[in-house]
Amino acid sequence: MLKQIRWYLETALFVAVSFAVALLPDRLALAAGRGIGRLFFALVQGRRRIAIENIAASLPFLESQPGWRGGPPEQLARETFENLGCCVVEVCKLYRGKGQGLIDSVEFRGLEHYEAAAAKGKGVAFITAHCGNWELLALSFGQRYHDISVVARRQDNPYLNAMIEKIRKAYGNGVIYKDGALRSMFAALKKKEIVGILIDQAVHPDGGILVDFLGRPAWAIRLPALIGRKSGAPLVPGFIHREGTRNIITLYPEYPVSTLEDPEEAAAEDARGLTRFIEEYVIQHPTQWYWVHKRWKNSPAAADRAAGK
Repeated sequence: MLKQIRWYLETALFVAVSFAVALLPDRLALAAGRGIGRLFFALVQGRRRIAIENIAASLPFLESQPGWRGGPPEQLARETFENLGCCVVEVCKLYRGKGQGLIDSVEFRGLEHYEAAAAKGKGVAFITAHCGNWELLALSFGQRYHDISVVARRQDNPYLNAMIEKIRKAYGNGVIYKDGALRSMFAALKKKEIVGILIDQAVHPDGGILVDFLGRPAWAIRLPALIGRKSGAPLVPGFIHREGTRNIITLYPEYPVSTLEDPEEAAAEDARGLTRFIEEYVIQHPTQWYWVHKRWKNSPAAADRAAGK
């Protein structure tokens, strides 16, 4: 019963915010989004703590990397919440049908890499992560160039899940839910379609590969490398970031899957190679990655802490 009430309240809040935001010009909407982010930073203590702890634990690695220009963990965490607030108001505008200008203003860099991959006629697997406004990445590419079927986890709140699905489908994209995703992905690629995969989720050790991510061990998914080998579809990394009021999507050359004969070694090499793209993104845009997620919760270090070692 309490869960149902919470779902209703969350949905009502989204509806109210989306209605108000839809009336605002884009610049004012983004300013409101940053304000919403600061408010949630102050109120949502659990996620604030996760973000600050994640950033603090990653700083030794980040500070050793060329190009790092970050700041103290609390400041970076606050700016992360501000960026997420901007993402929320952008999604609200899209939900209310007021986001066409937002989609039209997205700048694409490296589009030739997608075109070269698509020309192979085997479909394309887009590799991305929870960076910038990842929903806008799929929606803008889907409307301006080619529909994308996005591999997604169902939201815990079924009403919000239905709303997000409505946005995706309204702009021509499809959704492949994780339950039974593999078969649907192969079917889509066989029809020369595009599939979008987020590779920075915390996965269970039974189905993952242990890699170093931002200086700490983390479990990475096997799926992209498996898809690339089994289907022959090119893997094209692509990420979105915010510069002021603009959103920019950068596409990279096709990722060459490992040629190692041993399947485990090949999968590990690919997991490390693809994870490096996310690390480079975080170095360049530290407040636009999803620090509020428990990315390392299943890692050996986390298990040792839980056991008191």
